Amino acid sequence: MSKLRVAIAGAGAISPYHLTAWQTETRAELVAICDPDQERARARAQDFAINAVFTDVAEMLAATQPDAIDIITPVGTHAPLARLAADHGVHIMCQKPLCSTVQEASELVSYVGDRVRFMVHENYRFRPHFAEIAQRVAAGEIGKVRHVRMAVRSSSVRTYPGEDAFLLARQPYLVGFEKLLVFECLIHQLDALRAILGDMQVRAARLMSLNPDLAGEDTALISLTTDTGAWVEIDACIAALGYPALPGDRLELIGDTDTMILEGNHIVLLSDPQNPSRHDLTKNYQACFTGAISSFVTGIQDGTAFPTDRLDNLKTLKLMEAVYKMAETPQEAKH
Repeated sequence: MSKLRVAIAGAGAISPYHLTAWQTETRAELVAICDPDQERARARAQDFAINAVFTDVAEMLAATQPDAIDIITPVGTHAPLARLAADHGVHIMCQKPLCSTVQEASELVSYVGDRVRFMVHENYRFRPHFAEIAQRVAAGEIGKVRHVRMAVRSSSVRTYPGEDAFLLARQPYLVGFEKLLVFECLIHQLDALRAILGDMQVRAARLMSLNPDLAGEDTALISLTTDTGAWVEIDACIAALGYPALPGDRLELIGDTDTMILEGNHIVLLSDPQNPSRHDLTKNYQACFTGAISSFVTGIQDGTAFPTDRLDNLKTLKLMEAVYKMAETPQEAKH
């Protein structure tokens, strides 16, 4: 089978992880990259041996006629670029969140229809530690899941005086996002939990901001239930002084026969605490990009379903939107 010819839209901060994954995908080749900042696009092209550089996506699609496009651009550009790709008959992988609202995403999905394949790059479920947990829970290692608690902590948006906040330094436009933590970050955890537990419904939510300079929230308490009756709690703060810059997850799953815990870099069954499964979290960060892109190529070449197909991702978007509907607005929650 011939290689999938892929064009890249977006050369921003997250693009090297995508490009590294594409570079290791032997079933695909990168044919072009586009970014409004031509120098940035040229730098990425040089680093990843991409021959063609553009500043306009329409021109790139017309000139190179790729099989697929990887959209790695700000959320407000996702819908117009995906529509453009569909009109050119180009398969779509698009960064999360797909759109700012469920309505906008639903309209986009309807517009694209079945003309091309369409996957959302929602990659947390491809992180090897979350994928392992999903497999082991599905295999019945803890019996029926009854209660789940996930804690997320980082200093991504708030640090001690004199230090730069990692997330805001990398993506300064997030300061003005009225929806921040859940929309930009926790959407990952919501999707990973869906992959492990199945469909869920939001029952309660509270949001607030510890960093007064932010337009949106940086702290959240969310309660959900699964279709099988399990209780799920998410306790998240990305403005926690003293924590690492990158968010860390602690996940506890209590079943009716055992308890499984993800703590730091290891997964342990409490019935067998001397034999944890250990992970390299730094490698796992790149691995989730590689896994998502590999899944995309497999789905196109084999005609199989994408784990994060656009229809499946609408369910994650609905959870995200439901959190905001259940909670106070970020402005009201500020202290």
